[in-house]
Amino acid sequence: MKFFIDTANLAQIKEAQDLGVLDGVTTNPSLMAKEGITGEANILNHYKAICDIVEDNVSAEVISTDYEGMIKEGEALAALNPKIVVKIPMIKDGIKAIKYFSSKGIRTNCTLIFSAGQALLAAKAGATYVSPFLGRLDDIGADSYGLIEDIRIIFDNYGYETQILAASIRNAVHIVECAKIGADVMTGPLSSILGLLKHPLTDNGLAQFLADHAKAAGK
Repeated sequence: MKFFIDTANLAQIKEAQDLGVLDGVTTNPSLMAKEGITGEANILNHYKAICDIVEDNVSAEVISTDYEGMIKEGEALAALNPKIVVKIPMIKDGIKAIKYFSSKGIRTNCTLIFSAGQALLAAKAGATYVSPFLGRLDDIGADSYGLIEDIRIIFDNYGYETQILAASIRNAVHIVECAKIGADVMTGPLSSILGLLKHPLTDNGLAQFLADHAKAAGK
């Protein structure tokens, strides 16, 4: 399973990279604004800075919702660095744009997926990744894990190479459950990744080991 971090914060990206398990980064306009990154030039430079930290897979989102606008923005983003994956919304013109980018060898991440049918359309258009949003589905009482399972079955049935990128991950449990189901990638905050480290028995065991060592050493 690939681990992506969902942020535009360079310090958090570097911390995740230093941990040795980071495979990529996803961003969106809201995350950029959260870091105070505004203005087209600044946003593009920030994407470059992210690319300088990670080895690959930096999802950069288009703002346009029309086909021509998405193509123009997407080509500009892809030209920044070969690590860029163009993030496209799940709308009619988005599917058309994904098909275009696929024909040009430009990787895409189809975002805001909330149904298996949407994921199927994106895969048929040639998306590199589809991003079903678990947290937002959980918020409305929908079966987020069931959606991942349905997409996995469909992609396996027909041999689609499109990868399932479980997005809107909010905690370590989300990550483990998605790994069990067979999601190819997860993306979430640094806290969700670090949450995998934690277990009270590990903490208690380590404390006991250290205490025993200190006792044996006469400290």
